[in-house]
Parts: sequence; C-alpha cells; structure tokens
Amino acid sequence: MDLKSVLDHAPRVLVADDDRSIRELLQSYLETSGCRVLPASDGQNALDTAQKQVVDLAILDVQMPRLNGLEVCRRMKAGEFTRLIPVMIVTAHDADPERLEAIDAGADEFLGKPFNSTLLLTRARSLLRLRGLHLELENRNALLHRALRRYVSQDVADVILSEPERYMRLGGETRPVTVLFADIRGFSRYTERHTASEVVETLNRIFPLLTAVIFDHNGTFDKYIGDAVMAFFGAPVNAPDDTRRAVETAREMQHRFIRWAAEQPGQGDGLALSIGLHTGEAIVGNIGSERVMDYTVVGDTVNIARRLQETAEAGQVLLSDTTFQTAGRPPCLKLGERVLPGRTDPVALYALELDKFPASRQ
Repeated sequence: MDLKSVLDHAPRVLVADDDRSIRELLQSYLETSGCRVLPASDGQNALDTAQKQVVDLAILDVQMPRLNGLEVCRRMKAGEFTRLIPVMIVTAHDADPERLEAIDAGADEFLGKPFNSTLLLTRARSLLRLRGLHLELENRNALLHRALRRYVSQDVADVILSEPERYMRLGGETRPVTVLFADIRGFSRYTERHTASEVVETLNRIFPLLTAVIFDHNGTFDKYIGDAVMAFFGAPVNAPDDTRRAVETAREMQHRFIRWAAEQPGQGDGLALSIGLHTGEAIVGNIGSERVMDYTVVGDTVNIARRLQETAEAGQVLLSDTTFQTAGRPPCLKLGERVLPGRTDPVALYALELDKFPASRQ
C-alpha cells in the first residue's frame, strides 16, 4: 500500500519499540510503502525525537524502558508542538485494559500483536489523512494570521483568532475608541519636484515607519488615505490604557519621523507630520459585504480626529479635551477652544509637548 500520496511529502513515522526485531519489521513495512521511519529504542528517545523533529505519525509500543508508550503518548498530546501528531499504540492482542489506558492517554488508534501488515498500513493511512487535514488547517490559520498582522499587533491577532466568529463577522457595535490621523505635510509640493517612482519609494519608507509604531503600542491599523495614516485604539480588543497608548503612538511617530528626515539628505526636506487624536464613541466593525469587508470605525469621532489633524501644524500633535482627560492629562500646551473646519461647535484643543517625553530608544 502506497502511503506517499496521502501527504505532499514522504510521511515521517516515529517507530518506538525496545524489541529490535519488531522495530525493524515495522520499519520495513513502512519504508516499502514510501514512509521515512524515525526509529527509537525507548520511550524517552521517542519523546525527544517527537519534540525535536517533524513527525507525521507515531507508532508506540506500550512496554518500553525509561518511559512507557502510554506516558510518551500522554506527554505528546499535552505538548504544544506535538499534540496534533496522530499516535498508534501497539498493544497485546485482546488487551482491553491496556487499550482503555491508551484511550485515556489520548491515543488515536491501536495495533494488536501479532500484527497484520495490511491492517497496519490501512490504519496508518487513515491517521496520515488526519495528519494532512491538521496540516492544511494549520497552514490556513498561519495565512490568516499573517493577513491579520497587516492590521493589528501579534497579541491582538491572537485574540481575534481565539474568537473569529465574534471579531470577523459582518456588522458593527458602538465602542469607545481613540482615533488617530497622521498626515505628511508638504507632500503635495514634494510630488511636484520628484518623479512618481521617487514618490512611491518615499511613501514606502515612511509608512512602515509609522505603522510599526501603531503595532508596537497594540493599536489597530485602519487604512492609508493618500499620504495619511488612520489608526484607532480600543477595538477589536480594549484595555484601560487605550487612549494613553494612542497618545504615546503619536509622540513616537513624531520622534521617528524627525529622525528619519534627518537621516535622508534631500529626501525629507520640507516634510513633517501633523497628527490629530480624538476619543469618543464610534461604530466599530466589518463594513462592506461578506466577500469584501473593511474592519474600520465610523462616526463623528472619526470626523473630529481628522479635523484635528487638518488643523495641526507641521510637526504638531493636537488632542481634543476628551483625549487629553482620558489619557491622564499628558504634558500639553492648552490652546483654548476653536471651531474646527466644517463644524459649528468649538472644541478645546491641546498641543502635545513632545520635548516633555523621553525620545525613543529604537
């Protein structure tokens, strides 16, 4: 029976038995069927092999020195990197108590002694199919995780994947969030003096710099809007210090941008960041269709944050009064009340005092 076609590689089978003749017989059956066999003469050696090498199937005898097969199975099923490896326990014929213990240890299949080669390979093929499904699921999860990492930090991605039905369904909910807009001032003039390829190259240097700060502070990246970056804090996972981290993100963005401009002779001339932050309730969720959706925030909180950014001078971070208070009143210069563009009610503004914060060590 050919087992090579079950997986997209030659199956790697761990065979553990202290009886050399049985070990070699199993190895002969499996290698003839296209498997690569990893032999082990005792339980501890088998466990070490499973933990250090890639294994697709483990065939374990019960009675072995150092660790018996049941204990090896139990430890493999408890291990983060070995728990999905199918385990076949070799038992004495009609040894029901031994089989019950194997079930309790987490075994996936049994093989009675003396064993039949056809039965061995049939059961091995079934377990290798199960292994293939696990590997396919892991690959899909890894792909999904990489996709999520484009928008959120590692920690936030782990939380989302722990409850994907909750966080990835279409729709939204009202949540308190802090929204951040960061815009590159002077970029329109910059595009007039540089070629399209130079403009794209510059953006591709600046944007990773800014988004890295968002992820470093566990914020959620929303989108690029021309030469601006939008992010928010408080969703999909919220924490008591969301607003404080949003303010620290803005401060760190300014420090890193200033340092980048100083290190790019002729490239960063005339460019600066203007940043606005506002805290309030907004609709947060997946907006669009089941096929194409965008995880974003919608509402007046977003509009105010954008207006604050548009009002901010080059190199300035403007906070609304709500953000200032919620962030714990960080070092700021109070600018008084102003009517933002396109609005009627005045908003109390605060300019973050960047020199009152320590510069980043990064």
